[in-house]
Amino acid sequence: MKKVQKGFTLIELMIVVAIIGILAAIALPAYQDYMARSQASESVVLLDGARTFIEEKVTVDSAFPTWSDTNAATTAGIKAQGQYGAISSATQDSTNDDAGTIVYTFKSSGINKNIQSDTVTYTRTTATGAWACTSTLASKYKPKGCS
Repeated sequence: MKKVQKGFTLIELMIVVAIIGILAAIALPAYQDYMARSQASESVVLLDGARTFIEEKVTVDSAFPTWSDTNAATTAGIKAQGQYGAISSATQDSTNDDAGTIVYTFKSSGINKNIQSDTVTYTRTTATGAWACTSTLASKYKPKGCS
């Protein structure tokens, strides 16, 4: 009478553990990049809200509104504070009253280390309302349309 094998051999278990280890080594960095990109996308959401507010102010007051901190932006009626950072300032262009920049700054801790303390800047360049986006983020984390 033959004995039937029950369970797994040691080599089979070691192969499974090795495969899981290889998959984890590939998946964790990809997951970290995904998390950094998703956290970076918050900047666009808040800056787009501020941009709408600024366009209204430029239309009504013919001047780019300014503030130097998040509290001043919130007082002006803008959602400036996010989970991963905040709109830190808005500055009027010295040569054109209806042009300027708004800056979103990421937190320096508590978020993905690849985007900590970086910035995303929207610049209103002309009286026609053209906006440009620049960022200090690494290219793989930059929001679409940002240089």
